[in-house]
Amino acid sequence: MSLTEEILSQLPGDVLAGLRQSDRILASIRENTAPIPTVVKESEQLLGAVDWDVIICGGTLGILIGCALAVKGLRVALLERGILRGREQEWNISRQELEVFVELNLLSEEELETAIATQYNPARVGFQGGVEVWVENVLNIGVDPVYLLATLKSKFLAAGGKLLENTPFTEAVVHPDGVMVNQFTAKLLLDAMGHFSPITRQARQGKKPDALCLVVGSCAQGFPENNSGDLLLSFTSLQNQCQYFWEAFPARDGRTTYLFTYMDAHPQRLSLEALFEEYLRLLPEYQGVALNQLQFQRALFGFFPTYRQSPLKTPWNRILPVGDSSGNQSPLSFGGFGAMVRHLKRLTFGIDEALQTNQLSAKALALLQPYQPSLTVTWLFQKAMSVGVNQQISPDQINQLLSAVFQEMQQLGTPVLKPFLQDIVQFSALTQTLLKTGLSHPALVAKIIPQVGLANLLDWLVHYSNLGIYTALVWLTPMLETWFRNQPSEQQYYWHRLVDTWKFGSGADYSDKT
Repeated sequence: MSLTEEILSQLPGDVLAGLRQSDRILASIRENTAPIPTVVKESEQLLGAVDWDVIICGGTLGILIGCALAVKGLRVALLERGILRGREQEWNISRQELEVFVELNLLSEEELETAIATQYNPARVGFQGGVEVWVENVLNIGVDPVYLLATLKSKFLAAGGKLLENTPFTEAVVHPDGVMVNQFTAKLLLDAMGHFSPITRQARQGKKPDALCLVVGSCAQGFPENNSGDLLLSFTSLQNQCQYFWEAFPARDGRTTYLFTYMDAHPQRLSLEALFEEYLRLLPEYQGVALNQLQFQRALFGFFPTYRQSPLKTPWNRILPVGDSSGNQSPLSFGGFGAMVRHLKRLTFGIDEALQTNQLSAKALALLQPYQPSLTVTWLFQKAMSVGVNQQISPDQINQLLSAVFQEMQQLGTPVLKPFLQDIVQFSALTQTLLKTGLSHPALVAKIIPQVGLANLLDWLVHYSNLGIYTALVWLTPMLETWFRNQPSEQQYYWHRLVDTWKFGSGADYSDKT
């Protein structure tokens, strides 16, 4: 019996079967044998009056945008395939990002405090053989998903929202004046069904992911007392053509630890079960505790596909992917709660304005999920943190590079370090880091070129330049605003989307939250 089989058999439910089912899905994606759904169709018939302004499919994170839109006075229906409830495992985020719940009248200050299950400080970033960097107030808040979703569910219903539980999405038919979802009709459909949404899979037409992030972990009791966390930690050289990274956070009922790694979608890559075995093999060394001293509460595992062509632009009118369905996160992050919260206010106001001005074509809605160079530049970082399935590099090269980069970022200070650790890349901070690292470690930087490839480096330079252009456009926005204020409401919709694009595409939204 393997370590994975031994540990997972102790947990309630058939966790091992769930892990192996995830591996079967992962294998079908790697081998490109996953079927392409046909769940979206189009019709030229008019619907006439519709039941709702918005129908949202996918409740776990869909309730966030659903509640925000309902509180603004829109008629919203939410379809959830099961019962809408949060999981036991906390969602980690930084405190200032949570303020959007109060700004949008979704939670009171008291409710927000109740939603916070755990807090810790400081957090560590470190790499084998390099310096350790410690930061405060980054992803140090653990939100209780059970309480948060139950509270938002109540607010949603009180605001007139319609919750349809045990109602899985089956199909959508797009009409000229609305969209029919199952047997319900609305002006707009929001797809919040996640990375593996059938709508997203149909829109991508079987394209393989450009990269994958595999994550395994657990929450367990029995660790030595430790109120600090790890954001990004590596203590091993390359293993199985993977660089292993670790995270750790205090939780209400123990300590959560994750092992994650970046890779391409090659069929020969490590399975989730094999990675879980590696996690259990290395966990005692990582946390300084024997496995037989731990009482495992739950196991965690999953994989996150990322595509260069993101955020996703669907070919259909009246359908907008949000959250993980849209791919609106960098290839370094897991997406999920943090990515949805970051864009919650922008999407709430943007969707409301799209409905008010009837800007519901595929082209108009695509402006709500625009190209963002602040996300796209991170593709090169992801390439630098992974290695090809048959590529030969020094086993310590990734650790040495990351250690050098974070050492320079630490010297540049908090304004450079903290946004990056929250998945926000800004032109000034990135430029300073590149210059300082290049001057201090030229030989190390030179090794990156063959590792990532010249074509990828040239492509990255385009996005890096765009990051600088978007940053400049943010500075020009106040001068242009006066002129656009006098334009018709339809034109203002496009103007507001441009402003949002420049702001989020340059990482300028971060300064609003500090």
